[in-house]
Amino acid sequence: MSVLSKTLPDLSKLEPLDGQNYKRWSQKLLMFFEQLENDYVLFSDPPAPVTEPAATSVETTPLVISTVKSNAQSIKKHDKDNKTAKCHLLNHMTNTLFDLFMVHKSAKTKWELLKKKYGADDAGKKKYVVGKWLGFQMVDDKPIMEQVHVYENLCADVVNEGMELDEIFLANVLLKKFPHS
Repeated sequence: MSVLSKTLPDLSKLEPLDGQNYKRWSQKLLMFFEQLENDYVLFSDPPAPVTEPAATSVETTPLVISTVKSNAQSIKKHDKDNKTAKCHLLNHMTNTLFDLFMVHKSAKTKWELLKKKYGADDAGKKKYVVGKWLGFQMVDDKPIMEQVHVYENLCADVVNEGMELDEIFLANVLLKKFPHS
């Protein structure tokens, strides 16, 4: 199936990775790579070249030639898919991160380094997310539904960090966030 005939997500609205938005950024790009069917380059090494043995029998020669050609096609596909993934990864980073990660030739290396640097499950990130959620306060001069949406996003961020929140508790906390009037 041709890539052009697939419906691909619009990445033009994807915020560039700045180090603070890694989880959402990586999931959106991973979904994109899955739709392109080249996500495998993020997790596997390129195929090793197979060379034709020096001595082959007449019976095995067609099989050997077929294997070598198939391997060459696999290497070519991997190289093309790696280049596509590398370009998308770099294209969706801030300039500072672009400069840091452009030196790596493999999409897999870039992906692993990004995950190692920004994907770590650390207490600091959880504390930051919970602090934003606790510090949220509704105000009179903004539409209520817009503020409720912001609150829901903050709750989703807390849940995405692996913490559980009870719905009744969340509703009661939201009520306490309304301005005193």
